[in-house]
Amino acid sequence: MKRLALILLLLVTPAYAVQPDEVLDDPLLELRAREISKNLRCLVCRNENIDESNADIARDLRLLVRERLLAGDSDTDVIDYIVYGIPGEFAGYGEYVLLRPATGGSNLLLWAAGPAMLIVALGVGGGYLRRRAKAPAQTEATLTEAEKERLAEILKD
Repeated sequence: MKRLALILLLLVTPAYAVQPDEVLDDPLLELRAREISKNLRCLVCRNENIDESNADIARDLRLLVRERLLAGDSDTDVIDYIVYGIPGEFAGYGEYVLLRPATGGSNLLLWAAGPAMLIVALGVGGGYLRRRAKAPAQTEATLTEAEKERLAEILKD
């Protein structure tokens, strides 16, 4: 019965890079592992989750997720372990491994930097255009009599 459920689970899910030897026997744990893997970034393939990546590091991360789930960790504990690690045992990969990083704390500065730079650029551009509009119009320089005579000589030749 478990094998039938696992086969059905694999048939209804999209194609992933998960190898058959990585799949857990318990379909519920496997489903949890897939959900967690969708939110973790492959460190080699930019903006691709570890479930879809064929990179070796992605395989290692998928195995680590399944190992932590078999150890009884909750989904949040698994993600915290991969991001922050355990001091002295495993350093973790940092928040870069998350496809959707947190918007609080020090990341708030990064989230706000883009819109802030846009506002600054619009202000600088608007100020430049305003100063340019107020600047006196440049008058055309007229030629002196000596320059007019010299130009006439040049044109005659």
